[in-house]
Amino acid sequence: MPNMSLTKNEMPVQDAQIRSGNFNEVALGYTKEQAVNEAQRCLNCKNKPCVSGCPVQIDIPAFIARAACGDFEGAYDIMSQSSSLPAVCGRVCPQENQCEKYCVRGIKGEPVGIGRIERFTADSHRGGTAEAPAKNGHKIAVIGSGPSGLTCAGDLAKKGYSVTVFEALHTAGGVLVYGIPEFRLPKAIVRKEIDALKDLGVEICLNTVIGKTVSIDELMDEYGYEAVFIGSGAGLPKFMNIPGENLKGVYSANEFLTRINLMKAYDDKSSTPIQKASRTVVVGGGNVAMDAARCAKRLGSDVTVVYRRTEKELPARAEEVEHAKEEGIVFKMLTNPVAVNPSDDGWVKSVKCQKMELSAPDESGRARPVPIEGALFDIDADCVIMAIGTSPNPLIKSTTEGLDTNKWGGIVVDESTGRTSREGVFAGGDAVTGAATVILAMGAGKNAAAAIDEYIRNKG
Repeated sequence: MPNMSLTKNEMPVQDAQIRSGNFNEVALGYTKEQAVNEAQRCLNCKNKPCVSGCPVQIDIPAFIARAACGDFEGAYDIMSQSSSLPAVCGRVCPQENQCEKYCVRGIKGEPVGIGRIERFTADSHRGGTAEAPAKNGHKIAVIGSGPSGLTCAGDLAKKGYSVTVFEALHTAGGVLVYGIPEFRLPKAIVRKEIDALKDLGVEICLNTVIGKTVSIDELMDEYGYEAVFIGSGAGLPKFMNIPGENLKGVYSANEFLTRINLMKAYDDKSSTPIQKASRTVVVGGGNVAMDAARCAKRLGSDVTVVYRRTEKELPARAEEVEHAKEEGIVFKMLTNPVAVNPSDDGWVKSVKCQKMELSAPDESGRARPVPIEGALFDIDADCVIMAIGTSPNPLIKSTTEGLDTNKWGGIVVDESTGRTSREGVFAGGDAVTGAATVILAMGAGKNAAAAIDEYIRNKG
């Protein structure tokens, strides 16, 4: 008999007052009993509507059926057929807008906690069982070790390809290690997932900047790689181009989070310590803005998030917004910065803001924020973090002949295959779309891996 409770098993979390002062994981995870009980809420629908919402097409009812029996190793085996990063996905995927959105149980109650079961299943996996398949004699290069690159590499390795992942930084993981804070995604989890890929035979080459250290042309012409997947992400920060953005104490969210997450700059013993501000303003409303705000809070700062629309339009996950509020972060909606005001010594003193209102919906049906005349005010701050988006780094485009990009710098691809305008070169993830979610990047990497396999087989 299925568990017909209308509500999910509640996720245990750290107390807000305690967690706001540490970088330990906020969500503590289900117990085995909770995971089994939650899995038993699944109706095992024959038409599997939840799968339609999963970008990597995990057979969700099948893995949950194994979990409902307490067979978490069997559940993991099913998940890992489709996903190379299940422990990551269980933590950072916006399930509420994907698989859980289509769950039948959500019609008259809460959907099944698919992500929470996925997390427990991946965390309970013993590891060390993967065997590298026999090599098929073909070499593939993957640029970037973020979610799209790792997914592409894992799927190709399972098919017997010799895959080398080239990573510009000194640590593998891409945005999973430099962008997402430890309290949402512990780095030990990322390392475990990457080690599983290494067990499949994936080689990872660090400190290698494609376009500087070696070019795509050289990878293919001199090193014998028959195809290349570009999953280099979107690491070029955007700014508002308002007065004062060059003051000391103004950061892009990319720099701030990289220094916190990858370089441990919050530690006083760090060789690259970061400013411990007393008042921080974070500009933006996405998940990156929430990550930056919550990191600043853990550094001891009072934090205000400003966003030019209403809370209803906040693009961040509802769970992240809720956690931020619980931790004491203040939100000022319908507020748009127009200048950063300097102190006498060249640091940030305050942020001048414009009060906004939403217009009537335009022809697209969307209401746009417009300024309220004369409604200006200042927010005191000694640190400002711009979290208004990123775009792909132009380095690869500028060093690769015949690679088409769009006006935003994204690589132009065939959406279903990831094929670029350059023969044998494929791309996916944020390098194509601009900043998006981890799971969408993984889906792009998965589609590209299938297309690369077809390309090599037809070529041969």
